[in-house]
Amino acid sequence: MKSENKQVVTAILVDDEAPMRDHLRLRLTQVWPELQIICEAANGIVAIEQAEQLRPDIVFLDIRMPGKNGIEAAGQLAQISQLVFVTAYNEYAIEAFERGALDYLLKPVEPERLQQTCARLKQRIEEKRQVASAHALPSVPSASIAAKAPTTGDVEQLLRQLMQQQAQSREYLRWIQASVGNALRMISTKEILFFKSDEKYTLVQTEQAEFLIRKSLKELEDELDPNEFWRIHRSTLVRASAISEITRDFRGRQLLALKGHPHKLEVSRNHTHLFQQM
Repeated sequence: MKSENKQVVTAILVDDEAPMRDHLRLRLTQVWPELQIICEAANGIVAIEQAEQLRPDIVFLDIRMPGKNGIEAAGQLAQISQLVFVTAYNEYAIEAFERGALDYLLKPVEPERLQQTCARLKQRIEEKRQVASAHALPSVPSASIAAKAPTTGDVEQLLRQLMQQQAQSREYLRWIQASVGNALRMISTKEILFFKSDEKYTLVQTEQAEFLIRKSLKELEDELDPNEFWRIHRSTLVRASAISEITRDFRGRQLLALKGHPHKLEVSRNHTHLFQQM
């Protein structure tokens, strides 16, 4: 619950990548040491549950996450907290946010940009508290509070605009480069069955062979067409058209069979929504 002390400001961090949350927490400690980070979440479902319980002043929200992504979660979160979107999308796409009462940070978060965001947040939160306090008096109209916060519709409209602009302005990754001995192999994404993270490397699996590359799964997910490659586990991206069958094992876990490959891939609980009819 929020403290009655007006000087206390609380926040939660929402990102499916723990290193990203750690990085943002460090940056916030540097530019706003008084901010109390009271919770972290790896997807929108948990973020909404925690926000409803803890009522934070601010939610720092990633956009692309499993379970419930930032777009799906933002409408509900905006009714509780100030939203700051933390995203890898480019400056052109993010112009959609600048027209609303929202803010954004580009990954990796830079201290100077975060300083600006924190200054805006402090001002907004103080204004909101002053208006809320004044609203307790009968002479203050209720409309004055509504003007300070974005509505659910505002949030959803701005997010949709961002995603549409991003889709129109970007070229998705079509080739993967992998070192094989002293040679460089070019692998078409159409050949790839799945990507699987393996500590420092990512395994690239085709029907004929497997390769190791140094690009992280998060980087690949940001660069690949989301309609072509789906994240089914924190460590796995699969080409949707390579899926031949979905089954369940004796423990109820969803397993994907792939065309031209004997290996089956497990679908984590956070990603079972991709196959809701199972």
